[in-house]
Amino acid sequence: MEPFPDQFMEFHPIHGTNVRLDHSGTQATRVQSFANGVCFSKHPLKPGEIFLIEIEDKELGWCGHLRVGLTARDPRTLDVVPEYSIPDLTDLGDSWVFAITRNHNKMPDDPEVQEGGLAGGRRLGRGEDEDGGEGGADNLKPKTFFTDSHLFIENFRIPRDKLVGRSRPGRYSHILDDLYKTNALPPTARRSRIGVLYVPGGRNLGDMHIIINGEDMGASAKGIPTTQPLYAVVDVFAATKCVRIVQVEYGFSSLQTLCRKAIQKHIVHRMAIDWLQLPEALKHYCKYE
Repeated sequence: MEPFPDQFMEFHPIHGTNVRLDHSGTQATRVQSFANGVCFSKHPLKPGEIFLIEIEDKELGWCGHLRVGLTARDPRTLDVVPEYSIPDLTDLGDSWVFAITRNHNKMPDDPEVQEGGLAGGRRLGRGEDEDGGEGGADNLKPKTFFTDSHLFIENFRIPRDKLVGRSRPGRYSHILDDLYKTNALPPTARRSRIGVLYVPGGRNLGDMHIIINGEDMGASAKGIPTTQPLYAVVDVFAATKCVRIVQVEYGFSSLQTLCRKAIQKHIVHRMAIDWLQLPEALKHYCKYE
C-alpha cells in the first residue's frame, strides 16, 4: 500500500492526573505514584500507521510495566481519565489494551479469538488462553515479514529504521544495540521501542498489532470495529516512569535522516561519531536516533 503523508505524533492534552507532558507534547512522565498515567494520541491513527514510543526512564519498586493499545473513545468525551487502562478503561468498552511484560508478549500463530468478541474491550498479552469461537479463514496468521528496510504487515509497510531501540552512547553501546536488534533484552528495558497499530480486514473490522523493537508480536486483538476513529493508548504504569514518542517517516526520508544513515553506515559504532568533525547537534542526532 502506498505510504500516507507523515503526521507529527503528539500526546493528547487530556491525560491521567499524574502525567506531565513536555513542551513538545512528545514526552510523558508519571510524576508520582504508580497509576493515573493513562495517555492518548492527540489524533486518531490511520490504518497501518504506527504510534511508536520509547521507554525513557523506569522506577524501581513497582510491579507491572507499560501498557499500550487502542480506544474508540475520544479523550474529550471522558468525564475523567481512568486511573488504570486495565481494567478501568477497558471496562468502559470500545478499548483494547495490551500489557507489556518481560516475557509472553508474542501472540500464538492462530489465537482462538472470535471476530467481534473483543468489541467491548479486553486485555491480551499476558500469555493466558482466551475463550473464542472456532478458527476459520479470517483467523489465519497475518502475512508478516521484514526486509532490511521495512516491516511488512499485510499490505502495509513500516520503515524499520526507527522501530528498534538503541542504548545510550557508551563503551558497550555497540554490543547493546545488537541485543535490541535481536530482541534479546526484555521489552520493558530502557530504550526499548514499542508501537501499536491496526490493520483493517473485512466487514469493517481490523486487528491490533503490537511491535516491540522491530518485531511484530502478532494480532493481539481481533475484530476491532474500524468505522470509528481509533486513538492510541499508552499507560505509563508502575515500573515504567517516562516514555517519548518516536516519529516515523513513511514517505521520502528527510535530508537529516539521509545524512544520519550515511554517517552511521560508515562508522564502527556510535562512539566513533564523537571523532568526526560535525556540528554537535548532528552528532547528538546520529548517536541517539
